[in-house]
Parts: sequence; structure tokens; C-alpha cells
Amino acid sequence: MFELHVAGAIATVTLARPPVNAMNDAWVEGFHELLDQLDGRGDWSILCIRSALKLFCGGADLRQIESNFGKDIEVQAGPGGRYQKLFARIEALRRPTIALVKGSALGGGLELALACDMRFAAEEAKLGLVEVKLGLMPGAGGTQRLPRAVGVANAMKMILSGEPVTGAQALAMGLVQWAVPAAEFDERADAVLRQFAAIASHAAQAAKAAIRASLDTGRDGYAVETECVKACLAHAQTQEMVGAFLARSAK
Repeated sequence: MFELHVAGAIATVTLARPPVNAMNDAWVEGFHELLDQLDGRGDWSILCIRSALKLFCGGADLRQIESNFGKDIEVQAGPGGRYQKLFARIEALRRPTIALVKGSALGGGLELALACDMRFAAEEAKLGLVEVKLGLMPGAGGTQRLPRAVGVANAMKMILSGEPVTGAQALAMGLVQWAVPAAEFDERADAVLRQFAAIASHAAQAAKAAIRASLDTGRDGYAVETECVKACLAHAQTQEMVGAFLARSAK
């Protein structure tokens, strides 16, 4: 279902469950196991989630939905809660994360991408929360994360219509941070990954923590920012980098 590769400070999780990378309970357990592995490793600074298929992820496994259909409501709704917990874990990772969406990301597939800090899409890709077309609604965090990404008005339109947007449209509304032609996707995505992998890992983690604090109304984001700055200043790599910069500037 997955392939894990770590090289050049980039941890890449490749979704590989034909035909559509469908999500089910076994998929969730497998993803948690990958994250457990990464938790024990210090040789990566950014997590990339991409697909080995033409699409990114088609969402929930229809076979699991069918097997649960007609059972107790708690049983039917159970997978959604497990998706929520997995995606919350991805969102809470200390290191930066990025989803590479070359093909369609629909339903739970888009909710997975939304759990990442950044999204890189092909202009031709389709991204959408299509659940209302089956009399359902997003249940893996989409109703919470999409409004934060694109604003309430755009989120209402996407979720209530169930109509996908292209990668180019997603860029315009802030759903993705990059959108490039499909023919250039791999080369340009790899360049972006290398750019972020080259950033001092402790600085990126500190900045992410401060940004996340801005979304938590129960925390003093400015205080978190100050503490994160202090941690950076005390780090040996920062001292070396700043010292070298000051030495060059003095010449």
C-alpha cells in the first residue's frame, strides 16, 4: 500500500494501492506504522506524500463502505474517526510536510492533502470534497481544514456543491501553494523538495510550531514565537550560520 524512501533529508511516502489508493482501516494502520518508523529516525527534515498512480488518492474504500452499509451508525461512521486521528497526527508532526498532487485528490484524498502543511499540484489535477453528491459530507477533517485554507466562502462553495476545482483554480484560492503544468510536475516538485530539505531543520520546526500556535486560541502565539526564537538562537547550527554570515558581512 505504501513505499517509504528516505534520502537527502527528504522522507517520501508513496501511496501505492491500485487502482485509486483507496483508504480503509488497514490503510490507516499501515500509515501509522510508517509514521512510527519515521518517529524513530533523525535523518529527514521534510515529509513528502505522493502517489505511484496517475491520481493522488480517491478517498474512502467503497468496499469497506459497502461492508458497513446498513449496520449500526457508529460502525458506519467509525472509519471517519480513524481517518481524523491519522490526519491529525500528520498535521501535528514537528517537521514540515508537503503533498504532491499530480492527479485527482477527491474526498478523503483531499482531506489527506489538507493535513499537510503545503500542497504542490499539477494545474490539470482535480481537487474536491465530493461527498454531498452521495448525500454525505466530509468526515475526515475537511470541514475544519478547508475553511482555514481557502476561507469560509470558498469552502462553502466547494463542500456544498461537491464540485472539484483544478490545480490552477486551487492555487488562485490558496488551496495549494504551487500549481505547475503536469509535464513539468516531477522536475519542479523535486526542486521544491530540495529547497525545503536544505533549510536548517531546527529552524523550520520552530517556525512551524509558532505558526501552529497562531491557530490555537488557547495559546499566546507571540509568547510561543519568542520561545521558539530563543531556541533557535541557542542552537549550535544557528550560532555557526549567523557567525559565518556576520563574518562575511564584515569584509
